[in-house]
Amino acid sequence: MVKVRGSRTTLRRNTSLKPKVNVLIPCLLVLGVITTSLLLLTAYVSTNLQAQPTEDISHINKKPSSSMDVPRNSNNKVTVGYAVSITGCGTDPLSEGAAVLKHAIHQASANGNYGYKMYAIVHPKGEDCGSQLKDLGYTVLIRDTPVAVEDIKGDFLRNKIESNGCCGEKELIKLEAYTIVEHPIVVHLDLDVLILQPMDALFDYMLGKTSDLSTIPVMWQEKPPPKEVNAFFTRDYNMVHASTKYKPVQGGFLVLRPSLKTYKEFCDIIREGDFRDGKGWGGVVGPFYGSMTFQGIIPYYYDYLNPGTSLELNRCIYNQMCDNPRDQRTINDVVHGKCRTGEKNCEDCRSRPLEDVVTAHFTLCQKP
Repeated sequence: MVKVRGSRTTLRRNTSLKPKVNVLIPCLLVLGVITTSLLLLTAYVSTNLQAQPTEDISHINKKPSSSMDVPRNSNNKVTVGYAVSITGCGTDPLSEGAAVLKHAIHQASANGNYGYKMYAIVHPKGEDCGSQLKDLGYTVLIRDTPVAVEDIKGDFLRNKIESNGCCGEKELIKLEAYTIVEHPIVVHLDLDVLILQPMDALFDYMLGKTSDLSTIPVMWQEKPPPKEVNAFFTRDYNMVHASTKYKPVQGGFLVLRPSLKTYKEFCDIIREGDFRDGKGWGGVVGPFYGSMTFQGIIPYYYDYLNPGTSLELNRCIYNQMCDNPRDQRTINDVVHGKCRTGEKNCEDCRSRPLEDVVTAHFTLCQKP
């Protein structure tokens, strides 16, 4: 969220603890990729990007009736929607991150089997700056929060949500990605994300082109696969104690199946407002940072209300944040403490080779 602010990957998790880690190397390597992208950016914008119109709030579109109706680009590739959300305008510039992100998606698409279309979901308070993204080829969707705060029935949620997390109730505009039903899949990303490889394995599995999970690095290999996958995400284990049953979703990465039915269900959950003081959504999910909005309502929907319809990805490969996997500080490149995942031995994502990483997220390394 901005407040404005390929190759086959390793299939099994590396659970061996490496006592020495260089925390800076992964961040520096990915920064090098960004530098290269920036050097190519000017030529790319002038030759490949065309302005897209700003759309109004009428967004009830017909869902493709069959696989033959799925939108395709000029190369006959199925087109995936990629969306970012803008909740407001501040001092941080938007255009640089938006351009680099789109260029990275363009490069991944060129090396993969799926086309792309860019969207910017913009809250009315972010329209002045967010509308600028149309000049970079983003289709701009002006969207207010799915449910007005005054319409929330639950007193606790209604009184607290505006000060929750990074962006309050405005972060719920991320849920508008579910309404972009002209695409079979939508990927919602924060603007400080970089795509390093195609995500074809996820798209193929979600579209039923394969039932083989061996090409997808899931977080928990021992769990039986779900019958249907309507969402891929990673979790943010830094936000809660390892013993917490329902852990938050990391809000900067979500691969979802668009659905107006699902969108309405989210709206109904928010409107009912069953978020309890000290206990979270339904008394089971939360509280933690941002739990009243996106990071909490997503696990409440997929883990508690609709189990067996989503998959958690290996966070060292997808949405890689170079975070400390243990609950104590890393001192002189030596890890200490217990694993935040609850495992006895856990992978340190800072040791994962860059060539394995599919998407990187600069939420901890900070934006270049």
